[in-house]
Amino acid sequence: MAEERVQKILARAGYGSRRSNEELILAGRVKINGKVAVLGSKADPQRDTITVDNQVIPKLAQAVYVAVNKPQGVLSEVSDQEPRQTVRDLIPLPGHLFIVGRLDMESEGLILLTNDGELANQLTHPRYGHEKEYRVLVGTRPDERQLEAWRHGVVLEDGYRTAPAQVRIESVSGKNVWLRVILREGRKRQIREMGRLTGLPVLRIQRIRIGSLLLGDLKPGQWRELRPDEVRALKVNKPYKAARPPRPQSGPR
Repeated sequence: MAEERVQKILARAGYGSRRSNEELILAGRVKINGKVAVLGSKADPQRDTITVDNQVIPKLAQAVYVAVNKPQGVLSEVSDQEPRQTVRDLIPLPGHLFIVGRLDMESEGLILLTNDGELANQLTHPRYGHEKEYRVLVGTRPDERQLEAWRHGVVLEDGYRTAPAQVRIESVSGKNVWLRVILREGRKRQIREMGRLTGLPVLRIQRIRIGSLLLGDLKPGQWRELRPDEVRALKVNKPYKAARPPRPQSGPR
């Protein structure tokens, strides 16, 4: 593996964003083969010994990028003290994986898991503006005023105004209506709160896209590894029309 900047190596090893790793370097907490690193220092992560606070960082494992369809009733958060099933339990792969695109327990759909800390930060941080797309079932047919409220931003109870959302009616089923919603932010339970405050009771939420990555035909509880072209599309934040994805796999039961 060729030499690369140390902050990039640390980000990929799970030490946060490049910016936070630059701060580690400036603080003198990073060493390469026993020598204090400086901004601009390069290393070979397979050949050189890199330490943070005198602790050797693990050799970089093969990059892992996994799409999973989180079912209802499964947690996105991962904790050693959590007895309930989490999305990490669905993926029988070793090592630490960052969870990109957390969903509340009642929601379902696409979540990305990866050991690439740099990509995880890029997809999570609001400044990059990655879109997330949802199918949202509401219990009443919205009027234009309600849809316009979503499009212009809804003031939540804490005073925060949500960023403008793209929203349209997808289909009508009796009294219930499926909406197609695109957000560029992800505050906790945001769609449910937007619905409650505008008189649109949210019955179901299914995420179908993160950036250029599509849920495709993954069934609840199934997962698959991303193709190289899908990973590249995520990293450059370009729209991507997926071909038929690889055959999904089911997590342990």
